[in-house]
Amino acid sequence: MNVLVIGSGGREHALLWKIHNSKKLKKLFAIPGNAGTRIIAENVNLSVNDFSAIAKFVEQNNIRFLVVGPEQPLVDGIFDYFIDKDVFVIGPSKAAAQLEGSKAFAKAFMKKYGIPTASYKSFNFSQIKDAYKFLEILEPPYVLKVSGLAAGKGVLILDDLQKAKSELKSIFEGRFGQAGETVIIEQFLRGIELSVFIVFDGKNYKILPTSKDYKKINEGDTGPNTGGMGAISPIPIADNIFMQKVEDKIISPTIEGIINEGFFYRGFLYFGLMVVDGEPFVLEYNVRLGDPETQVVLPRIKNDILDLFEAMVYQEIDKLEIEEDKRVAATVVLASQGYPGKYEKGKLITGLENVNNVIVFHSGTSLSADGIITNGGRVLSITALNNSLEQALEQIYTEIEKINFNGKYFRKDIGYEFLKK
Repeated sequence: MNVLVIGSGGREHALLWKIHNSKKLKKLFAIPGNAGTRIIAENVNLSVNDFSAIAKFVEQNNIRFLVVGPEQPLVDGIFDYFIDKDVFVIGPSKAAAQLEGSKAFAKAFMKKYGIPTASYKSFNFSQIKDAYKFLEILEPPYVLKVSGLAAGKGVLILDDLQKAKSELKSIFEGRFGQAGETVIIEQFLRGIELSVFIVFDGKNYKILPTSKDYKKINEGDTGPNTGGMGAISPIPIADNIFMQKVEDKIISPTIEGIINEGFFYRGFLYFGLMVVDGEPFVLEYNVRLGDPETQVVLPRIKNDILDLFEAMVYQEIDKLEIEEDKRVAATVVLASQGYPGKYEKGKLITGLENVNNVIVFHSGTSLSADGIITNGGRVLSITALNNSLEQALEQIYTEIEKINFNGKYFRKDIGYEFLKK
């Protein structure tokens, strides 16, 4: 069968890598893809938001599965656009995508269905004085979340009240564009973050391997948020007892809510969790796979991913068992100097041909006359599987030294809280 993946990042490269390994695959395409995806798929120079052009390509190339990587096309309604066309979209409807597209909507949904989350209030610019008063009664640190999509960078955690007020004002004045028209101010939860993904066919679901990503730019989880600087899978604290709590208190009521609201859902659903004294709380939903968690979750799944897609289409996910590789996976992101702020593109990447024993997923790369160059804030994800986290990371950091580009930056402490002291 022919498959098209929408997107150009590390998550999409990992999806393409996994699909490429399927025995059922005939032809594989990426829109627009990157310098790495071209090796395993045909890159197509179309915009991810040009639904009519994508539809024409789908028809001309007899695409069976249209797999949507990034959030924006899902929130914009790509599923709904293709509802009457002869292709299966792996991704939810526009209505269901509000779970990610609007944090205010997601918070109200959690409250309605009794799903544990931090206490909160939402505000718009006309309520800024009320927002200031709400901040004044909270204990620091103060958590500000823009309600709309902000590429993983729309969460601010601040210790100083005046700084929190100043940042809130800057958000309302357009720092994040329309995404910041509504802001959530919520209680700070102190604990360990982890990511749980499920495959969901609208009726049944299966839980995928657990993971954790590292969003802060600097070591020790300091500095501004990024899209993610690395990830590990599985998470030692996510044992059977804990995962039963997640299923009972979070996954099941979320599924019940989606069905009760009449939302059409076929695809991946992400639960960003905070573990507080052994109890799970939802920080956010994503209606697709995460980046860079995909780069550690998919390599640990032994199933043919096209079997999963077909099971979603026929609502038979419950008949499949997710086969997990027992090894530990880790990934470290190589980023451009200055990210997540201003950074330069077009830096020549050298040494990729010397890398061994790891999987290199491209994120922000493109081709030039001189070779592969940087084309984004996050440039590459270097993934390894091994018998222990320590061994996987040792593999990665050894190979990273072979890769060079001007301004290369990466965290050296991914998985730090789970490493043997």
